[in-house]
Amino acid sequence: MSLMGTPFFVTTIVLVVVALALPLFLWSRIGGPKIVRYVARLLMLVFAQATAITMVFVVVNNANGLYDNWDDLLGTGDHVASAANLGKDGTGGHRMKDLPRVVQKFTDVSDERMGEGVRKTQLKGSVSGVSGEVYVWTPPQYDDPKYKKKKFPVVEVLPGFPGSAKAWFGTLKVNEQLKPMMEKGEIQPFIIVAPRTTLLGSKVDTGCANTPGTINADTWLSFDVRKMVVDNFRVSDKPEAWGVAGYSAGAHCAAKLTIAHPDRFRAGVSLSGYNDPAGVRAALTAKTPALRNENNPLKMLKRAKTPPPVALFFSGSERDGYASGLDIQKAAKLPTTVQVKELPADAGGHNTAVWKEQVPEVFQWLTKQLTP
Repeated sequence: MSLMGTPFFVTTIVLVVVALALPLFLWSRIGGPKIVRYVARLLMLVFAQATAITMVFVVVNNANGLYDNWDDLLGTGDHVASAANLGKDGTGGHRMKDLPRVVQKFTDVSDERMGEGVRKTQLKGSVSGVSGEVYVWTPPQYDDPKYKKKKFPVVEVLPGFPGSAKAWFGTLKVNEQLKPMMEKGEIQPFIIVAPRTTLLGSKVDTGCANTPGTINADTWLSFDVRKMVVDNFRVSDKPEAWGVAGYSAGAHCAAKLTIAHPDRFRAGVSLSGYNDPAGVRAALTAKTPALRNENNPLKMLKRAKTPPPVALFFSGSERDGYASGLDIQKAAKLPTTVQVKELPADAGGHNTAVWKEQVPEVFQWLTKQLTP
């Protein structure tokens, strides 16, 4: 039974009703020795508490897209076949144009919460050694005969940690919000790509980084997923056509990937993110001072021999992304450009409802930054 499916949610509701009904009908009717009666009543109370907590968890999980399936929750999923040392640029010396074309089979997503037009594929990253699902949504213009020769800009969207690749569709409703804006010509017709980012289970955040011997998450997101999209859709492989956006831990990733790979991404969006990887205790990149230093977007920007030709957008309240954005803005030198927006303290906190409201503004900004 699917963790995020309606049947499991309904099952938890039924169990809560049963758990509440049991004490009402059986509390005074339990026979036997006193110890037996006490134990039976205690078990009924524990059952009621457990079912209530489970139902609340399912509601929160479905609303925020935290865990996609049981493997994510229990940490039993296996998404890493190998983790070779791929060098500083994460390519292992490979060039996209020299690798065989990646031909993928896509199926329509059956989850109604994700809206219409979302397709899914299972990708095996030939360079990163990572495998996982990737969701792709194409704009209404993509299948219009008038656009059959047109290439489209692409935005990779990343959730927080823990987080499901479905979240930008199922929770932030990115496709439902953007489709009418695209039809009216208010924003560019973007292709939206949502790859899996929970790759080492629910207890370890990869930090979207390459850690030889453990995970090549950076290469998965910036190379393998990117090549798959280029090989299967009408998109350009030029960085001017590519952006990456994320919230929370995904925001940290978006800023880091954009600064690290100006040859792959031209724009990055960070919603309520952070610079120091220690912002998430479970981050693999927070385990040592060296890893924290290497994967801090602010320090990466300062270390760059030449300022990367990228645009960055940061938003958040003062202690939830805004200050980190200001630090990046102060360190940036042209051609790097940085826009920082402060959200009021009472905007809603660190949650998907806040980020959902920002989706239209984010893609209006991306429209000005990317060219197909």
